Amino acid sequence: MNPGTMPVEAEAHGKPPLEAHRARRRYSQNFLRDAGSIGRIVEAIAPRPDDRIVEIGPGGGALTAPLLARCEHLIAVEIDRDLAQMLARHFGSERLTLICADALKVDWVALARQAGGRLRIVGNLPYHISTPLLFAWWPIAPLVLDQHLMLQKEVVDRIVAPPGGRDYGRLSVMLQFRYRVERLFNVAPGAFVPAPKVHSSVIRLVPRAPDQLALADLGAFSRVVTAAFGQRRKTLRNALAAVMNEAAIRRAGVDPGARAQTLDVAAFARLALAQLGTAP
Repeated sequence: MNPGTMPVEAEAHGKPPLEAHRARRRYSQNFLRDAGSIGRIVEAIAPRPDDRIVEIGPGGGALTAPLLARCEHLIAVEIDRDLAQMLARHFGSERLTLICADALKVDWVALARQAGGRLRIVGNLPYHISTPLLFAWWPIAPLVLDQHLMLQKEVVDRIVAPPGGRDYGRLSVMLQFRYRVERLFNVAPGAFVPAPKVHSSVIRLVPRAPDQLALADLGAFSRVVTAAFGQRRKTLRNALAAVMNEAAIRRAGVDPGARAQTLDVAAFARLALAQLGTAP
């Protein structure tokens, strides 16, 4: 069992009371309270009894309770020790494995192996760690069945953006290459307590099967995409100069005078192959 796990006897069923807990700004705590939004998220997840669900940032248990009503066991990662203790007392350890830790520091490979199968990751992600956490999960996509996440709407706009717009960037390309992405619905600030200053969106990410990926060297793909968008106003000829030459860009069937935001995901995959010297 993870050293951060808190085994405690259960006291009750349903959602634990949150009245005594004050939201902590350093953890970006905004607790989802709207029953309609909670119901839509649970229906989108469609949990099954034997699912290996990991909930990130369960907070007051708004999603934890309805998820546990439909699955046999749940793993939850909560950084706030006070909330973790409250959840542990309320739900107990028989059906809830509670890890009190920063989600960015969790060994996700070890967790998936411990769970005994592919994970289903869900949660209302703290906005200040959402992008780093999405990149942290990128390498473990084969160990994940799907992800249903509440994110800042602006972040979801970037994830699902098509080429050519201002929202299209490194996050768009990296996640669209690794996953099939789908915005499910938006959530207004009033659905949370306290209400955030931004709108939120729920997104579904489903990892692509290995045979759907254009190349095996994910490191090469990441290097090319990072370099291309590191100086997005520059042409690829200049932005990619440190990782590949103009001839290699042309071998990928890409115009060296183009800019990163105009290329689709398939073009970046070809550039990565060319950077490895394996392009046709």
